[in-house]
Amino acid sequence: MAEQSFVDLRSDTVTRPTPAMREAIAAAEVGDDVYGEDPTVNALEAEVAALFGHEAALFAPTGSMANQLALQLAAGPGTELLCDADAHIVTYESGAAAAYGGITSRTWPTAGAHLDPDAVAAMVRPAGFHAVPTTLIAVEQTHNRAGGAVIPLPTLTALRAVADAAGAALHCDGARIWHAHVADRVPLATYGALFDTLSVCLSKGLGAPVGSLVIGSAEKIAAARVLRKRLGAGMRQVGILAAAGQYALRHHIARLADDHERARRIAEALAPFGVVDVADVRTNIVPLDLTKAPVDAVALGERARAHGVLVSVLGPRTARLVTHLDLDDAGVDRAIDAISEILRGE
Repeated sequence: MAEQSFVDLRSDTVTRPTPAMREAIAAAEVGDDVYGEDPTVNALEAEVAALFGHEAALFAPTGSMANQLALQLAAGPGTELLCDADAHIVTYESGAAAAYGGITSRTWPTAGAHLDPDAVAAMVRPAGFHAVPTTLIAVEQTHNRAGGAVIPLPTLTALRAVADAAGAALHCDGARIWHAHVADRVPLATYGALFDTLSVCLSKGLGAPVGSLVIGSAEKIAAARVLRKRLGAGMRQVGILAAAGQYALRHHIARLADDHERARRIAEALAPFGVVDVADVRTNIVPLDLTKAPVDAVALGERARAHGVLVSVLGPRTARLVTHLDLDDAGVDRAIDAISEILRGE
């Protein structure tokens, strides 16, 4: 029996390198990165830093590591990080800020794109008797658990003012900042100017097989290189991975608009079932609220799999669909047909 072909909507991390990306990997010039001698990763780091208007960048194997390096640069042990309650750095990174950085985290209620800079300002704690001082504020652009929400530029500008007034650093978990750039047409350098550090991912929407970068000043990135080594990520001929990232940057950013359009088409098809608000779907993530649906998230996942469609189950009544490089229009049609049938109770 032939293996079943699935339409995989669990995440944009499931993509496989394109043939042209594999050619770039095979042809990569490499050296020993621990000695700073890998020309391809050096070029990638310089390119990404320049895109965001910063002095330097550092390749990391994962987005979680890139985030945690940035957090440790700004928030020392016994100081405080403020972020959204559903932020990746406190939801999906295994408590690393506390375990490795000695950083306390305090969160504002989940707000996604609708965060209130004044409310964040009210949370800031100065140093004082027994107080844990706020040294870092972090946001996620786009916001994963808020359905790929894009935080508006004026909100981020106001948050920069809050951080400045507090004497705190501002970090952006920009795993999918490429999607925000395409959706709102905000230049990457404009985003970069607002943040002391950023992390950006190459292996989600851009389709590289692995890799993220942390971005900041030359001084910060030199310190991040030491921290990266301490965490066991002193890599050698990493240019074979960096070459995939270079290819992705040059060929896969503009096409993210296709993923956004496909996500919107899915949302429009499922909106009559009362499980998604089309206005909330601005990038490549379609969040499904199954509170009033005839199936819960687990049942939806199981039945969708039986139809050859894979979805993410995020909670008892919450699921997620993510469009990506490996999804074409035929796959969108299959997914819409299968999930619509399930939501009709058939």
